[in-house]
Amino acid sequence: MTSMVPFAKMNGLGNDIVVIDMRGRSDAVTAEAAVALAAGEATGFDQIMAVHDIDLDGVDYRIDILNRDGSHAQACGNGTRCVVQALASETGRRSFTFRTLAGILNAQEHEDGSISVDMGRPEFRWDLIPLAEEFHDTTRIELQIGPIDAPVLHSPSVMSMGNPHAVFWVKDDVRSHDLERFGPLLEHHPIFPERANISVARVLDDKTLDLRTWERGVGLTRACGSAACAAAVLAARTGRTGRTVTVNLPGGPLLIEWRQDDHVIMTGPAEWEFSGRVDPLTGAWERDGALA
Repeated sequence: MTSMVPFAKMNGLGNDIVVIDMRGRSDAVTAEAAVALAAGEATGFDQIMAVHDIDLDGVDYRIDILNRDGSHAQACGNGTRCVVQALASETGRRSFTFRTLAGILNAQEHEDGSISVDMGRPEFRWDLIPLAEEFHDTTRIELQIGPIDAPVLHSPSVMSMGNPHAVFWVKDDVRSHDLERFGPLLEHHPIFPERANISVARVLDDKTLDLRTWERGVGLTRACGSAACAAAVLAARTGRTGRTVTVNLPGGPLLIEWRQDDHVIMTGPAEWEFSGRVDPLTGAWERDGALA
């Protein structure tokens, strides 16, 4: 078995993605390879989407998702859109079904090039998000940053969109909050036994949100698809918006619909940057015949 496999460097609204083709192989992309690729100037990424064969009726492929630090993620909406674009370009197909740690995801490329991903159903129960202690009402939990009598941020809404999310609601510009400073603290807060994605959201109107996210295992990101889904769902759940909203991220907008059947549909673009071959064991890679 050759050590090198095809890969594509892509992005979804600036969310840097590396799609690695592991079809026909029984091994996996290692954490060491992920860390090595993340450190590269050309291959730095937010998530690796490793596409594997799968023997499961009704499912096309399995996607193994890795963060910059080599940890595994359950879901990545922006990365899934990149996988769809890559596979659609290769196969001519428009619709795909994937298995991830978050479950089964259906996705489709539209005529205009935009891609919709069915991210599944949200989970609000405290022990399934999960949280370390019981909260009957997860639309508002006891968690804050800053002095007890004058917190900078407090009372986030929490849920799982295949991975844990906490959304703090603010009335001022989301860029005015120092996510780079308090994001790591909240990601690793004891209330989140599996860590969490930490977001700051501002409702502009019934159909529009601004959002910034500190992504679990990644850090500040220009776009986090599952966080956009979580913010949209939680905004609707708390009566701040309707069930279809545009979520403005630093990298651009995503359209999120929380359908009446409880499924969350995320629609947005994907962009190809370059391709090459990579060793899934070490992360050594090459492009245009030159060793990187």
